[in-house]
Amino acid sequence: EERKLKFKSIFSFLNYFVYIIVASITFQNFGINLTGILAASAALLVGVGLALQTFFQDIISGILILADQTVHVGDIIEIDGKVGRVENIKIRTTRAVTFDNKVLIIPNHKYLTSTLFNWTENGTVLRGNVSVGVSYSSDVELVKETLLEIANSHPHLTKNPIPHVIFKDFGDSSLDFQLIFTYNNGLLVNLIESDIRFLIYKKFKELNIQIPFPQRVVHIEKK
Repeated sequence: EERKLKFKSIFSFLNYFVYIIVASITFQNFGINLTGILAASAALLVGVGLALQTFFQDIISGILILADQTVHVGDIIEIDGKVGRVENIKIRTTRAVTFDNKVLIIPNHKYLTSTLFNWTENGTVLRGNVSVGVSYSSDVELVKETLLEIANSHPHLTKNPIPHVIFKDFGDSSLDFQLIFTYNNGLLVNLIESDIRFLIYKKFKELNIQIPFPQRVVHIEKK
């Protein structure tokens, strides 16, 4: 299906090119001197050329994308801070669906002028993480065990690669941990991370594991 879409897009571009050649030959056969017309309208053509510059950039970029297979239908991509799943690749534009089910229309020249992140270039399994801080009086082994239990029981997380916990740092007011996990559906990343934070808060409260917040102690000296 994807190959059919690519062939259709390239075939459409070739059709336009053939139409231009046929029109030029037809004008010549009727004795219409295109050279004179083009020379007389040189200024107009310069303006039109500038206006069509982005148009042709889109077309060239579209051909390059289809040729080198940088992006495929079904890929999850990020460009200019926008993330979506690619639904359609045409000669001038790429259409993707965002997290909130909005259609993102990307002019193909954006691939030449912006940095593109293809989240699924190396496969559909993606890596995510959630950070949390606990008080210095906490049992660090219990914290690790609890975080892994939450990850292993979550329905949207994969079991392979297995989740793991990193003891990141000794913070100013907390011991900082990071839960690292993998998942298959990139469009659900915000919901998955939010759900895990809810579960962490609930489980920590049950186990009396405190999540601290910065505090300041002010001493006032009396003279």
